[in-house]
Amino acid sequence: MKTNFCNFLFFLFFAVQRLSAQQPLYQSETLQIQQLSPNTFVHISYLSTDDFGKVACNGMIVINGGEALVFDTPADGAASKELIAWLETDREVTVKGVVATHFHDDCVGGLDAFHAQDIPSYGSKKTNSQAEAEGNLVPENGFKKQLTLEVGGVEVITRFFGEGHTRDNVVAYVSADQVLFGGCLIKEVGATVGYLGDANTGAWPGTVQQIKSNFPDVRTVIPGHGKVGDVELLDYTIKLFSEK
Repeated sequence: MKTNFCNFLFFLFFAVQRLSAQQPLYQSETLQIQQLSPNTFVHISYLSTDDFGKVACNGMIVINGGEALVFDTPADGAASKELIAWLETDREVTVKGVVATHFHDDCVGGLDAFHAQDIPSYGSKKTNSQAEAEGNLVPENGFKKQLTLEVGGVEVITRFFGEGHTRDNVVAYVSADQVLFGGCLIKEVGATVGYLGDANTGAWPGTVQQIKSNFPDVRTVIPGHGKVGDVELLDYTIKLFSEK
């Protein structure tokens, strides 16, 4: 009975959060923060691009036990400083690290702000190599295929499943909250294919299918751009690139 009641409270929290998703915890001209689950938040910042104009970019925050992990920096240093300040002052947590899910600016553009605060940064070895070759900011620490970090008592797995949006794209999964941060590998429902300059469209559907198979309990999916959803985003992404 106790287990059933706990499950009820957990799913009630998800329902309430979805209903209040239009009410950010924090909002400015350059940064928004919304809570998705007990430990998981999305941060939204804005990147100016030549091809697509001003683009809203999603990242993930995991907070537990007085600690925080950030997945993808906000788009630039100013928004990243803003995010760090909010975490330290509003949430009163220590930022334990920042993880880049691929080498593009919407993932690494604010790394200097984290490094200035001596916050460790992580990227796959492929991401670090690609970022350096591109002349982008480079994470300080590298991993080969999988990185497991803990924030408070919550474990977050970051893993490479295959190529898609880029050759190095990884995803992060918070099993305690059943939240997947897909980054730019995952599209919001109704999205177009977007920027394909570094993509492997042939491998893309199979990569996302691998994610579905390995994380069958996922309930919430955060795409790199656009609206947060559920497993439908994985299915939509697979279909989108299967038709190319």
